[in-house]
Amino acid sequence: VLACVSCGAGAQTYSAYPAKPVRIVVGFSPGGIADVTVRLFAPKLSEVLGQQVVVENRVGGGGIIATEAVARAPADGYTLLLTYSGLLTTGLPLYGKLPYDPIQDFAPVAMIADQPLLLTVRKDMPANNLPEFIAYARANQKTMQYGSAGVGSATHLGCILFNAAIGVDITHVPYRGGAPAMTDLIAGRIDYWCPFSTTAMPQIAGNTVKPIAIFALQRLAVLPELRTAHEQGLANFEASTWNALFAPKGTPPTIVQKLHEATVQAVATPSSAERLRELGMSPAAPDRRSPEFLAKFVRDEIVKWEGPIKASGLSVE
Repeated sequence: VLACVSCGAGAQTYSAYPAKPVRIVVGFSPGGIADVTVRLFAPKLSEVLGQQVVVENRVGGGGIIATEAVARAPADGYTLLLTYSGLLTTGLPLYGKLPYDPIQDFAPVAMIADQPLLLTVRKDMPANNLPEFIAYARANQKTMQYGSAGVGSATHLGCILFNAAIGVDITHVPYRGGAPAMTDLIAGRIDYWCPFSTTAMPQIAGNTVKPIAIFALQRLAVLPELRTAHEQGLANFEASTWNALFAPKGTPPTIVQKLHEATVQAVATPSSAERLRELGMSPAAPDRRSPEFLAKFVRDEIVKWEGPIKASGLSVE
């Protein structure tokens, strides 16, 4: 009898939700990639759920303030977090501690999309593919330099992970943003860096820099001819910034499942998926969307990034 009562209560919770507007918190300013991503599918999510979905930009602390706020919010499905990978996977080794537990404080809802980094080199480098670059880097690592958009940025961490994977120790040159890093790559003042496709595409199209590999398992729609690192022999290598939806830990499983199904439906609409691809992102593949996959993925990503970041000696105050 108790089992039946429990089932009935779960079904009632599932069918009654949502009874009021749902809020998705983003820890970054309007116009950023996380903000653009959530605003792509929020209108369709509103339609699917039958309630208004409101996007709230809560800026500060590099996204940590918003992430902590959602972790402490009521676990009722009405406050959600659209976050990018760094706040849950690279934050611990970078900052030493966080005001939330990336694993224990959140209920994964759905993976949305990821934006892989690219290995981009100066135009006159005598390497035209990944095996050639690896051989060149290993032979010349003492004199080479790689750039980034700043210490601890995704472009910096991506190169740290890549350098560790190929076994080289190369001098890092941090810049204040991606534009000056790309400018110096074009001028040949640095040898390579690991930008996002949106940053690199204009220069690749203009033939002012040389793309070597995409740090993903699948090619990008916007750069279909550029092979992945995986295809070129660096098996299963991925370095990307991914966006996903989370609820506070303790949110009823029936609500998480309803949110998951609605989110997948909203993101999978042709207009949303196409716009993500135009932004240089890859909508999550069907086998990477589930809450179960996302929970394991977060744990695996923490392990993957922790070693190379700690070995590099990098920390952010």
